[in-house]
Amino acid sequence: MSQTSTLSPAGSPPGRNADPKEIDKFSELAHRWWDPNSEFKPLHDLNPLRLGWIDGIAHLPGKQVIDVGCGGGILSESMARLGATVRGIDLSTKALKVADLHSLESGVPVTYEEIAVEDLAARIPGSVDVVTCMEMLEHVPDPASIVHACTTLVRPGGYVFFSTINRNLKAYLLAIVGAEYVLNMLPRGTHDYEKFITPSEMARFARQAGLDLIEMRGMTYNPLSQTYSLGHDTGVNYMMAFRKTAAKAAG
Repeated sequence: MSQTSTLSPAGSPPGRNADPKEIDKFSELAHRWWDPNSEFKPLHDLNPLRLGWIDGIAHLPGKQVIDVGCGGGILSESMARLGATVRGIDLSTKALKVADLHSLESGVPVTYEEIAVEDLAARIPGSVDVVTCMEMLEHVPDPASIVHACTTLVRPGGYVFFSTINRNLKAYLLAIVGAEYVLNMLPRGTHDYEKFITPSEMARFARQAGLDLIEMRGMTYNPLSQTYSLGHDTGVNYMMAFRKTAAKAAG
């Protein structure tokens, strides 16, 4: 199996659910995506946890998967290594080129395409078993639209996974002040507090789109051991797993 890439010109057409500044911000760092000691170190450290959690629920081998907001392909490749057929989509041309090159070098087949999830959902609705959208919703103008498009993409009985950041004082202090200004884990300006999403808001978006909540997990960071762990603390980073039921799909 060989990987293919459809990398169209950069830019965000009028009305597209994306912030050009956010795309530019991550595009400028794209060449460092696969450096485990770069600004993307948190993603590398988190990836085994989120991959294991996703696979434990959706059983990835043999599944058709779309990774929304795939960036440089860290999660996309890891799901493909487990035997899933993965398409990663993003709106950053530079990030997708990095992802495509790494896929070629690693020999792990992943298809990459520069397209908005709403456009892909209109093109191939109900076509995949699993959709993942990790660390993206807090960077877009209309997260509910992303949730609806992800739901449209998955077939009845399929799974949709999201991860994002809670909106409260604790999240502000740890995800912005701590991570960006004290520990320098992330570039300053990576996150905008006003775009953070509470679990109740996330659940409402999903419910309105026709998804049933299966499980929610918090992700916490220990600065002393410099390790992440999964648990019940959803005060800052959290993940939610949903399923699209046949009854809801039919309705």
